[in-house]
Amino acid sequence: MSSYLVTGGTGALGQHMTRTLLGDLTTSRIVILSRSEEKQRTMAVDMGTDSRLNFFIGDVRDYPRLVRAMNGCETVIHAAALKQIDAVERDPAEAVKTNVTGTMNVCEAALDVGCVKKVVVISTDKCCQPVTMYGHTKAVAERHAINANVYSGANGPKFTAVRYGNV
Repeated sequence: MSSYLVTGGTGALGQHMTRTLLGDLTTSRIVILSRSEEKQRTMAVDMGTDSRLNFFIGDVRDYPRLVRAMNGCETVIHAAALKQIDAVERDPAEAVKTNVTGTMNVCEAALDVGCVKKVVVISTDKCCQPVTMYGHTKAVAERHAINANVYSGANGPKFTAVRYGNV
């Protein structure tokens, strides 16, 4: 049986991942971490009363909450990010806090909790030769995630980043 944490789990990609995981009979638990109680309520209604779903209000900026949410999870799918290019250009510090520091927190928590085997950081094609603040923050986040493998050791979690285009 497999257990998962999906950060940004109420976003479009997080919800799609959750539906896919719920279709897998080996999935025993899915923790959805997001900041929006409204989106969590809507998602819970849409997905029904599947006992494998666990909703946590929280933010990837909050390391202790990440540790709590990650406890007992074998795989982390890190989809939380500020992605709207216009908003990120207006508030670059917020993008750094979420996209960079949040990813650093996810990696640190995965190293610290002891149960995580895999961390998949969702990145973007916009981090290749970035020209926007969004692309820059995701490039740094991706680099940090890959470099986290240096600290995981032989038995620690494996970190990877995957890129997607406009979904």
